[in-house]
Amino acid sequence: MSSREAQKIANERGVDLVEIAANANPPVVKIIDWGKYQYQQSKEEARNRKKAREKQSELKTMKIGLKISDNDLNIKVRKIRGFLDDGDRVKIIIMFRGREMAHKEIGQELLDKVISLLGDDVVLTSQPQQSGRNLSVGVRKK
Repeated sequence: MSSREAQKIANERGVDLVEIAANANPPVVKIIDWGKYQYQQSKEEARNRKKAREKQSELKTMKIGLKISDNDLNIKVRKIRGFLDDGDRVKIIIMFRGREMAHKEIGQELLDKVISLLGDDVVLTSQPQQSGRNLSVGVRKK
């Protein structure tokens, strides 16, 4: 129908003539209430933003000292598993304090122990790397 006809019908109903697809030939318009249309569009955008946030995985960090007891280590591993089950990636950091830097092999053994406690359902996202007084590695769920 012509644009004049559509505008006339919209005026009679007390609503607006809204252009939906400007690139189409001929342009697509709807006879709707403009306020209601804007509200629906904002709700749709909010829903899309929420879905995008849900899909994005966060990077969680777990710091572990060299002198950690077995029970505390098990608690940290359980927490890491929880993060991984939620779909997050985890960066495990082994912290060296004071003269512990002289025994980097102990830190590597501790990191290997943590990875073995996590089991086979995790994948290393980065190789273990030393940066300053920290030894770190990234893990994610398979």
